[in-house]
Amino acid sequence: MSVLLALYQGERFLQQQLDSIAAQTDVSWDLVVSDDGSVDCGPQIIRNFANAFPGRVALQTGPGQGAVANFCALLTSVETQGYVALADQDDVWFSNKLARAVTTLATVPAQTPALYCSRVEICDAQLKPAGMSRRPKRPASFRHALVQNLVQGNTIVMNQTAKHLMQSALRTSGQIVMHDWFIYQIVSGAGGRVIYDKDPTLRYRQHDSNVVGANEGMRARLASIKRMLQGQQSTWSRQNIAALSNCTSLLTVENRVHLETFRQLVEGSVVHRLQAMWGGQFYRQGCFSQAALWLAAAIGRV
Repeated sequence: MSVLLALYQGERFLQQQLDSIAAQTDVSWDLVVSDDGSVDCGPQIIRNFANAFPGRVALQTGPGQGAVANFCALLTSVETQGYVALADQDDVWFSNKLARAVTTLATVPAQTPALYCSRVEICDAQLKPAGMSRRPKRPASFRHALVQNLVQGNTIVMNQTAKHLMQSALRTSGQIVMHDWFIYQIVSGAGGRVIYDKDPTLRYRQHDSNVVGANEGMRARLASIKRMLQGQQSTWSRQNIAALSNCTSLLTVENRVHLETFRQLVEGSVVHRLQAMWGGQFYRQGCFSQAALWLAAAIGRV
């Protein structure tokens, strides 16, 4: 099991995350850290951790282009065989996180790309619990992945086939919106399995330096819908279409059709947009969010 951790100015909470990786039960792990230009003590903390676990920790230099590019660089460079997990620098994993993922992924045939993700326990900066992430009401699918992300990156574990699939995709995709969203799109689009664990596997720390925070609560949901209706979703959709169009050879025939229908939803006239929305059966999680998607389709904001 290779754990890939993207590091940038992470000294504040890094040690607790490393300790929780070291405490994983029933799984042998190695850790690859990509430092994106930290000037704090984060890299030294990693070196100290490497001394405590000889031969199991590697520290490399990141591309210096932000968290998304850093995770993509990690994914494209990892050469070890077996499962791959992604780790943020500021969470705390439950001790059975990796074992739970491996047990679940082992039920999928090895030749099928498989992606495991889970709920999280949302906490404040001091790890005081503040609630749980929402459970999805509808299943994972490519039609959902095109309009909304289900997969939280810090919970991701992939089998080897999914890892190779993502390496192929990232070689041709160009710029992507978010690494976890793109992983969800590619694995589901290629006909792989996306497994969502209803139980949490980590404490998701919320603080003033989160790249992406927990999108929970009515205020956060309204803000998400507001961004969609103001056109942010449309910008993301066009970028996703461009990236996925560079990877169409990896998609199933059915999902290539869904991608072209989605293109009509984003780029077509109002009539074509509504036809695409109905015919493509695209959906978001929750009735309110789904209604907002229909409204966005009508006004050209998907």
